[in-house]
Amino acid sequence: MLTVLRSRVAHPKLESLQFSRVKCSLCNQLYYLGPTLSWGELKMGRDQLEISKFSMATTVSRSTTVSMTTAVPMATTGHYDKLLEVWKLMESVPVEPTVETFASRFEAIARSKERDKAAHMMDTLGLMEKKVMPFSRLLKVVTIRGPKCPDLDVNDMFVQKQWVKDSQDVVLKAVNIVRPKFIPVYPPPSLEYTNPLLNHLNNMDDKEIASWPPYVLSGIGRFLYKIILRDIKIDVNIMRPNSSSKHYLPAFYTVYRNQGGPLHEEIKPHPVLSRLYRAACLPQLTFNANDTPSLCPPIPWTSLETGGYIVAKTNLIRLPQQALQQWSRMQTLPKNQMYPCYDSLNQLGSIPWKVNQRVLDTVIKVFNSGGSDKLDIPEPPSLIPYPEKLSNDMSTEEKAELFKKRLIVKRKKAEMYSLWCDALYRLSLANHFKDSIFWLPHNMDFRGRVYPCPPHLNHLGADMPRSLLQFAKGQPLGPKGLDWLKIHAINLTGLKKRNSISDRLEYANEIMDLIIDSAKDPLDGKKWWMESEDPWQTLACCIEISDALDCPDGPENFISHFPVHQDGSCNGLQHYAALGRDSAGAYSVNLAPAPVPQDVYSAVAAIVERIRSEDAANGMEVAQVLEGFVRRKVVKQTVMTTVYGVTKFGARLQIAKQLKDIDDFPKKHVWPASYYLATKTFESLREMFSSTREIQDWFTESARLISMLCGKNVAYLTPLGLPVVQPYVRLPPKTTTNRSKTGGKYVAHRMDSFERPNVMKQKNAFPPNFIHSLDSSHMMLTSLHCEQAGITFVSVHDCFWTHACSIEIMNKICRQQFVALHSQPILADLSKFLFDEFGYNENSLREPLDEKALVAMEKLNNLLRALPHQGDFDLKNVLDSVYFFS
Repeated sequence: MLTVLRSRVAHPKLESLQFSRVKCSLCNQLYYLGPTLSWGELKMGRDQLEISKFSMATTVSRSTTVSMTTAVPMATTGHYDKLLEVWKLMESVPVEPTVETFASRFEAIARSKERDKAAHMMDTLGLMEKKVMPFSRLLKVVTIRGPKCPDLDVNDMFVQKQWVKDSQDVVLKAVNIVRPKFIPVYPPPSLEYTNPLLNHLNNMDDKEIASWPPYVLSGIGRFLYKIILRDIKIDVNIMRPNSSSKHYLPAFYTVYRNQGGPLHEEIKPHPVLSRLYRAACLPQLTFNANDTPSLCPPIPWTSLETGGYIVAKTNLIRLPQQALQQWSRMQTLPKNQMYPCYDSLNQLGSIPWKVNQRVLDTVIKVFNSGGSDKLDIPEPPSLIPYPEKLSNDMSTEEKAELFKKRLIVKRKKAEMYSLWCDALYRLSLANHFKDSIFWLPHNMDFRGRVYPCPPHLNHLGADMPRSLLQFAKGQPLGPKGLDWLKIHAINLTGLKKRNSISDRLEYANEIMDLIIDSAKDPLDGKKWWMESEDPWQTLACCIEISDALDCPDGPENFISHFPVHQDGSCNGLQHYAALGRDSAGAYSVNLAPAPVPQDVYSAVAAIVERIRSEDAANGMEVAQVLEGFVRRKVVKQTVMTTVYGVTKFGARLQIAKQLKDIDDFPKKHVWPASYYLATKTFESLREMFSSTREIQDWFTESARLISMLCGKNVAYLTPLGLPVVQPYVRLPPKTTTNRSKTGGKYVAHRMDSFERPNVMKQKNAFPPNFIHSLDSSHMMLTSLHCEQAGITFVSVHDCFWTHACSIEIMNKICRQQFVALHSQPILADLSKFLFDEFGYNENSLREPLDEKALVAMEKLNNLLRALPHQGDFDLKNVLDSVYFFS
């Protein structure tokens, strides 16, 4: 009879180990099995155990007698097969299993030369004897039960501290023989101190390791930079087939270039290395992990540091090095104040996407066939030939003219190459993910505007990138979904902007044959979709409509993945009109109900034309020259960007560009005419949006005085509680006298918290930044309420997307949240915050100051308290406005 006993071995190196031994009652002899608490100690060579002192039984008689062999030496590694025979001996008797015995057993099987055979042998023996649990059954049950190891999960064997960690992988191999999918879950390492003198540090909230300071990072970078220049060599004769010698030169070198400013040191590859890469035509592109979509849902944002990509670090605020003051404010906020921003980012990031493969295939065909300027698919730069080369027989004037032409071609090629590479990246990523479902983690800029993190494959781009994406989760179109697809197709063409929704739907039904032809034969058919303002999105919508009509269960049961858009009508002016309760302005940007959509650009152009006619009648030459040229397109960009802080000079450039594109307009009058139109456009906007201009002037003057008198960056709180600090400061010198290890100067920018504000940028940027924060707040409110309503929602700033079947639900929520947002005392709250933050209290005004300083301080106080005048527009009208977002 055999029993398992426990004893301590008197050995200085092994006194902390517990050994198993088998006692044969027939011969009263002990057979030591070796240490079983420490798997790693079974490695014979590591601790130089004299296992030859131990003897092992190698055979077992199934009769009443048990024959034992003499000791079998185990002085070298690789004799674990012998240990299996001892386990066979133990299987023949009722042995109570413990964690230690199972651990030794697992390792013996794992280290055996024939693991599968060994495991099968033990299973067979266990089933025959039925006295101990077989190996396979042991691993299939949830726990190992027994008086010595109650409720021990199999996973616990991989996290027990008493077992040596370097044997865990070996034991895992044994377990995976029977449970191939078993993956142990190890506990996270403890970050707490065990020394009682350091107990107080264990209570610290932030136990994360501090990041390296910038000077350490730059020092490491300079060190690695030096290695690249010094140690990487290339054989410059590698491309010479007849050369028998090798000549190694540095693969990289530095040059100093002057591109309209101070000298900059740049690293360049050796020309031979460049030719090698060009000739290689490498088939793959390499991207950083955080430049691509995520194949699993992103980590929810729960704090300033936690969220976004699972592995790659994601910044909550884009360009965080420019937002140090804002970051410090956010760290002192109550945690729940950031919850609305976190939840909105999480909602947007939780939407799964997939690639529209039919559109992708069509785009790739056009791209590979040389591109198309009409379809906004970039052509390869090689299509533009260089002008003739300079020759000695040319005159100086001819050389100068040819040099200018070559410079223009070089710039054009560089621009085309940049656009071509951008399209290549988008199409390559789309092709890579075409069979996958993926997610787009989101973060935001310092104003609260939200962006997807992947820069190439996202829905934030132009027409072509948007057309490549669709929702991975489909929804039945329902009774009205097909109509919304048709309306959306017409919206994308831009043909019926001033028509009602019903007129657009009627027009879509009239041209249904063209829509279906576009879907069935996009490149060889009638090509109606190519005439659209957004041709690729139009093609994608045509395909969806065609598929819905072909659905055997009817269009209402068609599962649609297509995102339908609803755009704000000059959204910046909508927020200004709502802030000022400006009735005339509100009507022109569709805040009020109207039978057809109002066009603010045409309205402004009409006012400008009226003023021009009056000036022309009074004999003004430039007004007479502009007769017939004051068009909607000429003033549109200026009207659109006025709310975003465009200056009169910037507006002049915008209008000049439009006038140059008009063939009939006399080019010699472009500059005086553009100045005239820019001035009259601003006057027209003041006439139409009286409260808007007053609010914008209040924003601008407040920011100017705050940054100039207080010497601080303008800060404010968004309606959802996000603290914003404008990061515009006076730039330090671009270079310092410090030199890098490679001998070149390096840029040493200081942080914004130590620089005085840039007054000009602070005052010009405050109005558009605050409006951007408002449209972001409106988007976040809409996203959270759409999530509560159970519908899909994504956005591109003031363009909201959802399934065709849920457009009406989203439209209702969008209007309700706009009214709720602007029902808050936004201007009053801003005034109070600015005065509390930057105003001067009575004690400050009593201090001995010169008269000019006192007047300036009182001027700032009065300005911050003086709210702009508001009109009488009723915000509830927005609820009934069909074309507010359409």
